[in-house]
Amino acid sequence: MNDLEKYFEENNKRLIHKLSHYFDVYDKHFSRFRNKELTILEIGVSQGGSLQMWKSYFGDKAKIYGIDINPKCKELEEENIKIFIGSQSDRKFLREIKKSIPPIDILIDDGGHTMIQQRVTYEELFDHINNDGVYLCEDLHTSYYLSYGGGHKRRGSFIEYSKNFIDYLNAYYSEQRSLKVNYFTKNVSSIHYYDSIVVVEKQNREKPTQVKSGETSFENITPKKGRINRGIKKSFAVRRFNKILRLFRLKSIIIK
Repeated sequence: MNDLEKYFEENNKRLIHKLSHYFDVYDKHFSRFRNKELTILEIGVSQGGSLQMWKSYFGDKAKIYGIDINPKCKELEEENIKIFIGSQSDRKFLREIKKSIPPIDILIDDGGHTMIQQRVTYEELFDHINNDGVYLCEDLHTSYYLSYGGGHKRRGSFIEYSKNFIDYLNAYYSEQRSLKVNYFTKNVSSIHYYDSIVVVEKQNREKPTQVKSGETSFENITPKKGRINRGIKKSFAVRRFNKILRLFRLKSIIIK
């Protein structure tokens, strides 16, 4: 049992409502920040229990900020905890927040969990996270709830939206105009998916370089360039032909 779980089990302060496996994910990605000067922003204050949990976990050097649409949450402020009232889907409001708080070390999106809320929050605040900081969006299971704007493979769900992160991470190797190096490519070191959670670890990085060590055992045998090109052309032609066949609901052919 880690310290977050222990705090939760012994909690007699404000209400905390989480899925039970979240605590291991938090501890895995947040433990390196403990007892250091840092800035945390949690979207979704609810009853204020998790803000108190972060205060206990990270120590007195942490500056903790919360955002919630419920005006009553303002009453939950205490030492080292400041709360802003507004909507996480309001881009203007989030841009004002960026002017009001220091660059963020940990951003936790535990807000309304709708697709537009998660997307707007990411788009407006991700660049305000420090190098070496962490972005965590939880309760991603709402991406499968129709009432939240989700659904399996539904265009616009945050799960489908976040799958683009995988391409961005690998954009240094792209040979096509449809995938270009962007801010994400240059500032993210890793992406971690868990049940209902995605975590993005930020770190400035250049295009990776290939390195070698040791002695060559034998020469590698590689296909001639002309043969590769012929194979690509053949594959492309077959794919186009298959597309035409599918239009007429005919059986596709297989490349041999």
